[in-house]
Amino acid sequence: MVCVSNEGYPASLEVRKIYVSVADRDAEQEGMVRVVDESGEDYLYPKQFFAEIRVPPALAKAMARGA
Repeated sequence: MVCVSNEGYPASLEVRKIYVSVADRDAEQEGMVRVVDESGEDYLYPKQFFAEIRVPPALAKAMARGA
């Protein structure tokens, strides 16, 4: 997910940064999304703060190993 707004959370989210989302059906039903933020932990944020992107498998693999 790409952060498009960090209103109220400037220390936790950086605009234009890619964040890993964690599946959470209950949160989605409430208009929220669970992402791993700058703290390294996963928290709920308003879904409108993010735009979903599809990362190609090769890029996802490289990102997972820190390349």
